[in-house]
Amino acid sequence: MKRTHNCGQLTIQNVDQNVILQGWVKKIRKMGGMTFVDIRDRYGITQLILDESQAKEIKVEFVIEIEGIVLERKAKNHDLPTGEIEVKVDEIKIINKAELTPFQIEDQIESLEDTRLTYRYLDLRRPNMQQNLITRAKLNSVIRKNLENLNFLEVETPIFGKATPEGARDFLVPSRLNENKFYALPQSPQLYKQLLMISGIDRYYQIVKCFRDEDLRIDRQPEFTQLDMEMSFATGEDIIFIIENLMKEILWEIKGVKLSTPFKRLQYKDAIEFYGVDKPDLRYDLKIHDLTNIFAENQIKLFQINSDQNAKIKGVMIDELLNKTQLAELEQVAKQNHLNNLGFVKYENGNWTGSIASQLSEPEKAAILKEFKIQNQGTLLVNKEKYEIISQAMGAIRTTLAKQFNLADPNKYEILWVVDFPLFEFSEEENRYVAAHHPFTMPKKESLQDFDLNKKQALANAYDIVLNGFEIGGGSQRITDPSIQDRMFKAIEMPPETIESNFGWFINAYKYGAPYHAGIALGLDRIAMLLSHAESIRDVIAFPKNSSGIDPMSNAPDYVTPAQLQELNIALTTKKK
Repeated sequence: MKRTHNCGQLTIQNVDQNVILQGWVKKIRKMGGMTFVDIRDRYGITQLILDESQAKEIKVEFVIEIEGIVLERKAKNHDLPTGEIEVKVDEIKIINKAELTPFQIEDQIESLEDTRLTYRYLDLRRPNMQQNLITRAKLNSVIRKNLENLNFLEVETPIFGKATPEGARDFLVPSRLNENKFYALPQSPQLYKQLLMISGIDRYYQIVKCFRDEDLRIDRQPEFTQLDMEMSFATGEDIIFIIENLMKEILWEIKGVKLSTPFKRLQYKDAIEFYGVDKPDLRYDLKIHDLTNIFAENQIKLFQINSDQNAKIKGVMIDELLNKTQLAELEQVAKQNHLNNLGFVKYENGNWTGSIASQLSEPEKAAILKEFKIQNQGTLLVNKEKYEIISQAMGAIRTTLAKQFNLADPNKYEILWVVDFPLFEFSEEENRYVAAHHPFTMPKKESLQDFDLNKKQALANAYDIVLNGFEIGGGSQRITDPSIQDRMFKAIEMPPETIESNFGWFINAYKYGAPYHAGIALGLDRIAMLLSHAESIRDVIAFPKNSSGIDPMSNAPDYVTPAQLQELNIALTTKKK
């Protein structure tokens, strides 16, 4: 290369050396007859000294090449690796000019996200965005080194596959060569990786693109990347052991954080009971408490709305006094989670106030303070509803309280395993039980005898790994016994013709000798987001889609020509308004 150094490389050791640098003009400052220019690349910034004639054609974001001599700076900037030196420019060349950018190339900008995505190539010039991609690259590197040292083999699986009836909606791709037929983009390489175990590839992994046609949020994209892995002659405990050591190495190599193992484990039922969600953030306590017994005799109108025998009174109490704005936000959260109202009571040095304060008896007040171990002050948020609804709502309130009072330390990393998931969940839409994970998940040993009869209580040999309130992965022991697989299909009421049509090719492989095996998939976008302290996974993906699934830069998805559709034998219809 022509350049002798990058823009973040020169130090006091390079003084008096002749150097060539190439990069973008970040800043221009004129002082008397001299002009100071900051030149930038992804490695850093170097200050240049130009005379008036050299600087007159230069503007911000021009791409330039300079040759000059390294000098020691009189006024040193110890915040920069190059802050002890500057380069006196002898020759300058404009490689390319630049128009005025639609936003400043700085970390702290207030530009709308869609504007940033429209000009993503400019957004990626910002140092924090480049650091996000560097973090992501390091993440992939650590994973590969770790798994290769354990004899895992990286194997690619197909992107064009077969549509299946279970799980999220598939993205479909029409086949020109096979009229009226479609490929499906993989939601996961689940079936392929299990076939690799039958193939004798006993330790497989892949950093792979996956696709799901589902509603988007800060931790979802229509296309995403996961670490996919599977292991023969292994149980879930073997997978958990490997992943714990992998996560230890990731956090140490990328963040310098030491984690202790084994990680915490929490049963699914306890996660819902105490945190209202199966991916709790354990950086703060703030547990949900069942107050049904405390208020058993109380006639508070709020608690009489739902007379369902399965209803529970649950509450969260924080040792803070909430103001009107905070309470209004929490009431809105409650409504978004199917609670019509939210009761609250404040306690401060013996005084009780709030919407239900006047209806509390003295024994109830004493019981509340004892239950939540409140000393001087606190605010209780409480309501009564069906177990699933009140648990979910209080989980959302717990999370909102943590945001209001900054309870989650961004530099702390709390990892846990959530285990003992239900094997099935009931689909109101389909009026049947469906597989909670996927239909190839092994039931737990204690559920093997009657999982197909006692569906509500059946447990799965499955496990999720959670980091700071985000599910970053999930896996299970797989079914390898054909009789158990047959019972599973019958339990979810999948017709034999559907089984044959969608999975016959897969099930047939199990006739030829299958090792028992287990696996997991980790969401690398989410892990990179958490390691980078980014606000969404869009900030750690080079060219993401926005919250509507659109790429504002290229305008994908877009219309195609009638000729293209005709070649694929596809006709468009218009929905009636």
